[in-house]
Amino acid sequence: MQKILSFKLLPSEAADETAVKNYIAKTEAVSTSAVHGYNILKRSIDARSKQAWVNLTVQAFIDEPYQERKRLSFSFRDVSKASSNVIIVGAGPAGIFAALKLIEAGIRPIILERGKDVRSRRRDLAMLNKEGNINPDSNYCFGEGGAGTYSDGKLYTRSSKRGDIDRILNLFVHFGAEEKILYESHPHIGTNKLPHIITAMRQKVLACGGEFLFEKKVTDFITGKDIITTVRTADGDSFAADAVILATGHSARDIFKLLHAKGIWIEAKPFALGVRVEHPQSVIDSAQYHCVTRDAFLPPASYSWVQQVDGKGVFSFCMCPGGIIAPAATDPGELVVNGWSPSKRNNPYANSGIVVSVEQKDAAAILKKEADSPLLLMNFQQSVEQKAFNAGGGKFVAPAQRLVDFTGGKISSSLPDCSYLPGIHSASLKEVLPGFIHDRLQQAFKQLEKKMKGYYTNEAVLVATESRTSSPVRIPRNSETLQHPQLHTLYPCGEGAGYAGGIVSAAMDGERVASRIAFTLLHH
Repeated sequence: MQKILSFKLLPSEAADETAVKNYIAKTEAVSTSAVHGYNILKRSIDARSKQAWVNLTVQAFIDEPYQERKRLSFSFRDVSKASSNVIIVGAGPAGIFAALKLIEAGIRPIILERGKDVRSRRRDLAMLNKEGNINPDSNYCFGEGGAGTYSDGKLYTRSSKRGDIDRILNLFVHFGAEEKILYESHPHIGTNKLPHIITAMRQKVLACGGEFLFEKKVTDFITGKDIITTVRTADGDSFAADAVILATGHSARDIFKLLHAKGIWIEAKPFALGVRVEHPQSVIDSAQYHCVTRDAFLPPASYSWVQQVDGKGVFSFCMCPGGIIAPAATDPGELVVNGWSPSKRNNPYANSGIVVSVEQKDAAAILKKEADSPLLLMNFQQSVEQKAFNAGGGKFVAPAQRLVDFTGGKISSSLPDCSYLPGIHSASLKEVLPGFIHDRLQQAFKQLEKKMKGYYTNEAVLVATESRTSSPVRIPRNSETLQHPQLHTLYPCGEGAGYAGGIVSAAMDGERVASRIAFTLLHH
């Protein structure tokens, strides 16, 4: 018989197959030999008490042969001779998953990506980290796989309303991800592994007859009465399409400007901005696991928190245990930081964005501009990034301050070692961050010690700025048809359009848009 069982184990027990079988046998009052195997359905860590526990839910096979976990199957069709073409602008998760969904429906996708493939992109990242030279079209934000490819591959999402999370995770496994992402409470692929998976997805698109074109920066949309007739790229090429999926990501400012200049409706969208804080991983382990030394069977600890400070949300963002801080700017003269972790999360530092929500009235007051401009928050975001670049002294060296020094308004006389490869420079972050953000961060960090003992320490360093938390622009679409209100063949999609926040939600949104396009093209 098969039984679904849940129990709490010590970390060492949860990592031992024999120990798990013994628990199954004990729970069901059978001999261990009667337990022929099990599949893990859910795994999470409970570290609320002094002793950390692992919660397991398993599918146990008792007195019957063990069967491997059933995975979803996918049917990718030959679309080389399909009668319909869909242009996809952007090869991030929204664009790639939209392409795969279209292929399943028998529709041919043509992906236009401004950046390079993952292998070539890696060389540009090395130049950025080592030499301070940025390629505006090939960096941590732009290129095959989008921003998530080289910033971690976290597969967290709280929303199941936008699509089928299990399907997205199974697709990742189908293309090479480890099976454990199907059952871990916080699944994570790792920057070292995700590029290979993205490459496999691209090869499938090509094998099925789709097109995947690199260094094809979109510079114009030619419109008819209420449709896009042609997409043009910087190299002079033009592409006609039955539909256009706009999946350019949260940093494609040129696309936002293009749409606004052409009178295509966009609107400002609140986002969040702050700093990235880095601790020794051992400090976070001690705080979260209530120990001096982390149990060898526990992963590096993470954290997540949110609180209100003077009427605004202050929260952690994209926490990276065993991680590295990376330069995530997309243009010269602007400084943006983000974080990532390898699959083993075995670096000696833990970093997280700590950010404050930003609304139109905040930006209008600082920039002294009208609050109703659709590009207002984008311009505000850019202005802070430029201040950070200047404060660091150039070459993407980042302004930084020790945590306790920051809350005390003191410029740090020295800085700790930091994972940020271009380097950090001691500066007053009060000169970089807008006052309403700086002051709330000061208050929030002081309060954090009550939640995480040891967190409030000068061993931690704040690096500015964490500013690409989400898109500062939303591109409107009809809630049912998913079409832009003015252009019925334009489908805004993913993070850049303001409808997703992370790899999984962007992938789900890409599939949702592709399904709607397939319905429209195949039934009308």
